[in-house]
Amino acid sequence: MGLITGLLTLPLAPVRGTIWLAEQLAEQAAEELDDERVIRRQLADAERRHALGELSSEELEAIEDDLLERLRQAGGLDRGGWSPDGRA
Repeated sequence: MGLITGLLTLPLAPVRGTIWLAEQLAEQAAEELDDERVIRRQLADAERRHALGELSSEELEAIEDDLLERLRQAGGLDRGGWSPDGRA
Protein backbone atom coordinates (compact mmCIF):
# COMPACT_ATOMS: atom_id res chain seq x y z
CA MET A 1 0.00 0.00 0.00
CA GLY A 2 1.43 3.31 -1.03
CA LEU A 3 1.73 6.41 1.12
CA ILE A 4 -1.17 8.23 -0.52
CA THR A 5 -3.43 5.16 -0.47
CA GLY A 6 -2.55 4.62 3.17
CA LEU A 7 -3.39 8.20 4.04
CA LEU A 8 -6.63 8.20 2.07
CA THR A 9 -7.86 4.94 3.63
CA LEU A 10 -6.68 5.78 7.16
CA PRO A 11 -10.20 6.75 8.31
CA LEU A 12 -11.32 3.20 7.39
CA ALA A 13 -8.70 1.53 9.60
CA PRO A 14 -11.01 1.16 12.64
CA VAL A 15 -13.67 -0.43 10.43
CA ARG A 16 -11.17 -2.85 8.90
CA GLY A 17 -9.89 -3.69 12.38
CA THR A 18 -13.40 -4.31 13.66
CA ILE A 19 -14.22 -6.53 10.69
CA TRP A 20 -10.99 -8.50 11.18
CA LEU A 21 -11.71 -8.95 14.89
CA ALA A 22 -15.28 -10.10 14.18
CA GLU A 23 -13.98 -12.65 11.65
CA GLN A 24 -11.44 -13.98 14.15
CA LEU A 25 -14.08 -14.29 16.88
CA ALA A 26 -16.48 -16.07 14.52
CA GLU A 27 -13.74 -18.49 13.45
CA GLN A 28 -12.76 -19.24 17.04
CA ALA A 29 -16.40 -19.77 18.05
CA ALA A 30 -16.94 -22.16 15.15
CA GLU A 31 -13.83 -24.14 16.06
CA GLU A 32 -14.91 -24.36 19.68
CA LEU A 33 -18.42 -25.47 18.79
CA ASP A 34 -17.11 -28.22 16.54
CA ASP A 35 -14.22 -29.32 18.69
CA GLU A 36 -14.93 -32.94 19.56
CA ARG A 37 -13.09 -32.74 22.88
CA VAL A 38 -15.21 -29.81 24.01
CA ILE A 39 -18.42 -31.61 23.03
CA ARG A 40 -17.33 -34.81 24.77
CA ARG A 41 -16.39 -32.82 27.87
CA GLN A 42 -19.81 -31.17 27.85
CA LEU A 43 -21.49 -34.58 27.57
CA ALA A 44 -19.49 -35.88 30.52
CA ASP A 45 -20.33 -32.76 32.51
CA ALA A 46 -24.05 -33.20 31.79
CA GLU A 47 -23.85 -36.83 32.97
CA ARG A 48 -22.08 -35.71 36.16
CA ARG A 49 -24.64 -32.99 36.82
CA HIS A 50 -27.46 -35.51 36.32
CA ALA A 51 -25.81 -37.91 38.76
CA LEU A 52 -25.58 -35.09 41.32
CA GLY A 53 -29.25 -34.28 40.83
CA GLU A 54 -28.65 -30.89 39.23
CA LEU A 55 -30.37 -31.97 35.99
CA SER A 56 -33.57 -33.90 35.51
CA SER A 57 -33.66 -36.85 33.13
CA GLU A 58 -35.56 -34.74 30.60
CA GLU A 59 -32.97 -31.95 30.77
CA LEU A 60 -30.15 -34.47 30.40
CA GLU A 61 -31.83 -36.05 27.40
CA ALA A 62 -32.29 -32.66 25.71
CA ILE A 63 -28.64 -31.72 26.33
CA GLU A 64 -27.42 -35.11 25.10
CA ASP A 65 -29.53 -34.89 21.94
CA ASP A 66 -28.09 -31.47 21.11
CA LEU A 67 -24.50 -32.39 21.90
CA LEU A 68 -24.63 -35.75 20.12
CA GLU A 69 -25.99 -34.02 17.02
CA ARG A 70 -23.13 -31.51 17.17
CA LEU A 71 -20.67 -34.38 17.65
CA ARG A 72 -22.15 -36.23 14.67
CA GLN A 73 -21.82 -33.09 12.53
CA ALA A 74 -18.23 -32.68 13.66
CA GLY A 75 -17.54 -36.26 12.58
CA GLY A 76 -16.87 -37.61 16.07
CA LEU A 77 -19.50 -40.34 15.92
CA ASP A 78 -18.32 -41.75 12.60
CA ARG A 79 -15.22 -43.21 14.22
CA GLY A 80 -16.93 -44.94 17.10
CA GLY A 81 -19.01 -44.50 20.19
CA TRP A 82 -18.92 -41.99 22.98
CA SER A 83 -17.31 -42.23 26.37
CA PRO A 84 -16.97 -39.54 29.04
CA ASP A 85 -13.17 -39.64 29.03
CA GLY A 86 -13.03 -38.90 25.29
CA ARG A 87 -11.93 -42.40 24.26
CA ALA A 88 -14.11 -44.31 21.80
